[in-house]
Amino acid sequence: MANNPSLAEYISQSQRGLYQSVFGPGFMKKAGAGIGTPFTVDTATGIFNTTYGRKVWQALNNQTRFFNAVPRVVWGNTAGWRVRTDRGSGRSRPVTETGNIPTVDISDIQTVSSLPRIISTTFGASVKSVFTAQLEGGVGDVLALENENAQLDHIKEINEELLALSAARASGGTDARADFGSTNAIAKHFKIGDEVNRYDLNATAHDITAGITVGGAGGTAHSGGQVTLDATGLSDAWAAGDIMYIYSRAGFSSLDDMVAEDGAAVGGGVANVRVFDLTQAGRTAGGWNAAASVSHNAGVGRDLSLNLIDTAIQKIRENGGEPKLILMGHDQYFKLERLLNSQQRYMGQEEYQVGVGSERTFPGTRTGLVLATYMGIPILPDADVPKSVSSTSTVLGSNIYVLDTDYIEMAIAQPTQYVENRDYFAANALVVRGLLYTMGEMRCKNLWVQAKIADLNA
Repeated sequence: MANNPSLAEYISQSQRGLYQSVFGPGFMKKAGAGIGTPFTVDTATGIFNTTYGRKVWQALNNQTRFFNAVPRVVWGNTAGWRVRTDRGSGRSRPVTETGNIPTVDISDIQTVSSLPRIISTTFGASVKSVFTAQLEGGVGDVLALENENAQLDHIKEINEELLALSAARASGGTDARADFGSTNAIAKHFKIGDEVNRYDLNATAHDITAGITVGGAGGTAHSGGQVTLDATGLSDAWAAGDIMYIYSRAGFSSLDDMVAEDGAAVGGGVANVRVFDLTQAGRTAGGWNAAASVSHNAGVGRDLSLNLIDTAIQKIRENGGEPKLILMGHDQYFKLERLLNSQQRYMGQEEYQVGVGSERTFPGTRTGLVLATYMGIPILPDADVPKSVSSTSTVLGSNIYVLDTDYIEMAIAQPTQYVENRDYFAANALVVRGLLYTMGEMRCKNLWVQAKIADLNA
């Protein structure tokens, strides 16, 4: 990584503030233009609120199980890879004693583009709050406290992005906003900077001239179940039944982006989700880049059955893979347990092993998690697993993913970095600001050997 700044350069440039910073103008701006809300003392919501003791307890789910389970690798000297998608027509066949040999043909080699993405988390505190927070009744070292919290939030954000939903059915909207219900259960999967596209129910066609960027003038992605868009450029306003799907991620590509197929039914509509190779208008139906096995029910909820899981496992094995992990939400976990108990087939207990190629970790080395299994495949429940949307725009149960993790990895270009900024002139305020950022991307090098089960009841 010859282009990476040295530690000395990071320290010097991070003090410069606005446009001179290596992080660009979007990370550390002057007051009134993006500095955010640091901890203060003189406001009702400040850091010096009444506290009993110094420990701050969290009422948040900070579990990041899927992120912990995905193998991590160094990015390496690559911006993508090649995929062989065809053996060559007629290159192998029987030959009689004096017959002609097969016609020479070559493999069909496809290219995949995968570039690193940046995830950042910020926090700040006024110099007055830093001092007073250590007095009697305060919370102690406010910077250390928020640094710890920011680390939890940073990894949680990564986990949520890795499990973001790739497509959803709108319940209504306007030119610049798409509605996805009254809460952010669905809308939260579309992040600021993501580019999305639409399947227009009225026109029964895709608006695919260019991606539409998420995040309006206020810099918000979602609020109250609405996704804000910078500009639409669409033929008409968003309406109930329109499908929003990912055209390009600003952050990490999600598992749902990868385990998708062209023209998959989403809430009764159609989605052509893209991933990695952004030079393509979409995935070709039945093609190599849409080869994952996706079981859906056209947006109509259905109960989980062992048949659905068995079929997903079968499809992966028919495509030359071997399932290593079953990922699901807690709702489907309990349904599966009841299914197995009623048939007196009990989940085993074993530790998760991660494999890359022919190598395997020791049991539990990577995550230390003890998991239930089905047919010898570890089952990992994660609260961030996305849920399907019905044909009436209601939220269904969580999806199930059956994965061959030999071909899924978290490639890290730059491990999580922490930068602290005390340049009061650049901030135009007496505040201390902190920044955590990670550069990387989740990669799936074989879409054939992954499977998804959608449209399940909660």
